[in-house]
Amino acid sequence: MTFHQEMRQLVLGHGAINNSYLDRFQAGNLAEDEFCEFAVEFYNFARFFPQILVAQLVNTEDEQIADELTKVLYSELGDGHSRHRHELLYRDFLRSMGIDIHNAMTRGMLPSTRAYIEGMEQLYRDGNHAKALGASFGLENMAITMWDHLIPGLMHVKVSRFPQLDITYFTFHRELESSHEAAMEHAMEAAESMNSDGMSGGDRQDFRCGIIAVLDYLHGFWIGLDRREPPSHHRSHDMHHYHAA
Repeated sequence: MTFHQEMRQLVLGHGAINNSYLDRFQAGNLAEDEFCEFAVEFYNFARFFPQILVAQLVNTEDEQIADELTKVLYSELGDGHSRHRHELLYRDFLRSMGIDIHNAMTRGMLPSTRAYIEGMEQLYRDGNHAKALGASFGLENMAITMWDHLIPGLMHVKVSRFPQLDITYFTFHRELESSHEAAMEHAMEAAESMNSDGMSGGDRQDFRCGIIAVLDYLHGFWIGLDRREPPSHHRSHDMHHYHAA
């Protein structure tokens, strides 16, 4: 097994994409308040991810790796088409649910969401380039599995509760992920080619640590959303603040 295959296996077996919340989401088994909470909390990822990518790009020394990271960033920004900027597509999703964009942007994150966003940013800007690249590899290689859980659940909600639901952000991402995976594979190949013997044992360990760290943060994000018990009165009241008056 190659190092790339080993790391892919590590990603695909992680709890970040193998957990009860994603299973419930895939089956459309979320209460309306849970679904609205997901929509607003996930928006924080959609809007901050380009900033996180820039932090990694400007801290990457190797130009071949930087080229591959640039491809992912350019894709996030719409590949030259401003209306395809991913964060704007996500706003269309929120609007189709009647969620006010200002409220979604200004509402405080759940602690688990903040830990995910801030942890990911720290990993991507890490001066340890192998660790930062591992984090990026982990996130891009889990993505297809994540979308394949989210999209069926979104379709179920669209059919059963929100016929006007605009899920273009999610389906658009699913179509792009193979190219993002390829970019990370090429970046990993560039890292391996920097030395005749490939990445050193220490770099490989750091790369692995980066994968595990970013996926642990993502796993924590899902756990933070996994609320099976009925919401408290305070929590239910908060849900009204997602929507425009």
